[in-house]
Amino acid sequence: MRKGAAIVLSVLGAFLVLVAIMAQFYAPDRLMKTPLDVKTVTRLDGTAELADGEGGTNSFPVRATSITYADSDLSDDKVVSFASSQCLFKDEGEVDQCVSAQDSEDRLISAETDNFATDRKTGESVNDPKYVPPGSVAHSGVVNKWPFEAEQIDYPYWDGMVGDAVTAAFDRTEMVEDMEVNVYKIEVSDVPAEVTTDTPGTYSSSKEVWIEPLTGQIVNQVDHQERYTADGDPFLILDLGFTDEQVQANYEEISDTVASLTLIKDTVPLVGLVVGLPLLLLGLFLGYRNSRAKENA
Repeated sequence: MRKGAAIVLSVLGAFLVLVAIMAQFYAPDRLMKTPLDVKTVTRLDGTAELADGEGGTNSFPVRATSITYADSDLSDDKVVSFASSQCLFKDEGEVDQCVSAQDSEDRLISAETDNFATDRKTGESVNDPKYVPPGSVAHSGVVNKWPFEAEQIDYPYWDGMVGDAVTAAFDRTEMVEDMEVNVYKIEVSDVPAEVTTDTPGTYSSSKEVWIEPLTGQIVNQVDHQERYTADGDPFLILDLGFTDEQVQANYEEISDTVASLTLIKDTVPLVGLVVGLPLLLLGLFLGYRNSRAKENA
């Protein structure tokens, strides 16, 4: 009876300790990677002033949709390839994700597509041509997420209007409900750019991005942009941010991911060691005592 108990306790304790070690050192490395089945639809709203052709602007509410999905055929264990599309349109009538360039009500402001690849752990751009379609623009910095376990430091951040990475400077922490997030500021001032196709001018932007640090995922984002033509006339002045519904959806999804990662990364190793190690030692002690008792019988 005592021999059986010793074996059971030793085996169970050893198993829990092994699980704790794997959860601590092996599982996070496997789990803390950008998935290869990403497909997100992000919705934003705000206001815009658009050039009226006479040096002035017309103001109206706007909405934007960003659709991003991972291309599993171009991805592998280390790098994930993304295809992304963005649509900015006047918030008039019933529109779901975008409107046609031939829209009879002239609601489309801009529509763009992008292809890029990032490291599945760090979120940093990868420009190896095997990960993106031919003709894709080379990217630099983080693009659509920060690294796992993002730090309170500055990061290079891709800005498609600039065509290069700019500085996303850590600014502060904030709470989104019960979730503490890092807030980064991105400031761009009067950079030469195409304000629209074949129209040179200048571009300025003041953006804030709210990042959940464990996952590196974006919870919220707001952006103020100013685009002027080479003549100094305003082309587009834009205030845009995630909708309240989008922020709530992001919070709920990221909270689930954080809970899962925390369970594997912190809780399982702690419980495994706190419970498993005493059981293992007790089992070994009982086994030793049983052996001594037999020797003295």
